Amino acid sequence: MTPYAHATTASLDIAYLEWNPRGERVAVLLHGWPDSPVGWDAVAAALAARGYRVLAPALRGFAPTRFRDPATPRSGRLAALGRDLLEFIDALGLVRPVLVGHDWGARAVANACGLREAVASHLVMLSVGYGTNDPTQPLSLPQARNYWYHWFMATPRGERALRDDRRAFARLMWDTWSPAGWYDARDFDAAATAFDGPDWIDVVLHSYRYRWGFVDGGAAYAEDDAQLTPAPVLSVPTLVLHGAADTCTAAETSAARERFFTGRYERVVLDGVGHFPQREAPAAVAEAVLRFCEIG
Repeated sequence: MTPYAHATTASLDIAYLEWNPRGERVAVLLHGWPDSPVGWDAVAAALAARGYRVLAPALRGFAPTRFRDPATPRSGRLAALGRDLLEFIDALGLVRPVLVGHDWGARAVANACGLREAVASHLVMLSVGYGTNDPTQPLSLPQARNYWYHWFMATPRGERALRDDRRAFARLMWDTWSPAGWYDARDFDAAATAFDGPDWIDVVLHSYRYRWGFVDGGAAYAEDDAQLTPAPVLSVPTLVLHGAADTCTAAETSAARERFFTGRYERVVLDGVGHFPQREAPAAVAEAVLRFCEIG
């Protein structure tokens, strides 16, 4: 893994980690919330050992990625994440990389594929089902309970809790989304440096509030949002990996999504794994990605 490098896009200076810079195939790995690019280390190393050049950018709002202009709205729209990824791909001149994403990152890689046909050779989504960005989507009562933090952050009290102690807020997610004892405190501390970005809170709040229609999204990314609503049918070969013990987005939320795909589609549920498969079961995740992509 190299130190953070930087790519310039229309609105961001995107920081990214890289493994095996001279690899022949390219994989881009996008982290979720609350996490950072370092969470991909074990998976990235496994892919790099098999000849991949691996890139893991920090999403908007997550340090050390930064906004280039103080006047740019700190939007957390999921469409914006997809557009950021496309601009990152263009900035580095990448050609049809494998796109792998977890949580927010899964939504970003899927949105990038929805915005641009054939941008990726393969799509891999962790812990998220496709077509679940719609604020009008049905939610089971247990899943609505899982999303308590979405609703909490839509309130002044929730915003205050996040602003008062962002790390404690994020740590609660790590403590409750996967089976007890799954992480080392040093791993959380390494990830949490990304939460210290000056725009992290504003992006996070806007993302969850806009996602459910509590705030306006503004003009930026409105056209992209329109292209992604309803979720477009994708032709890219797609693999979904979901932990059976995920208590953030239950595994049932990624089931029965085949209608959205015209290409090869697989879904694998990982027994005993919670919301962070790339951290909890990196060998299984890496093997699944390699197997899926090497089939063609």
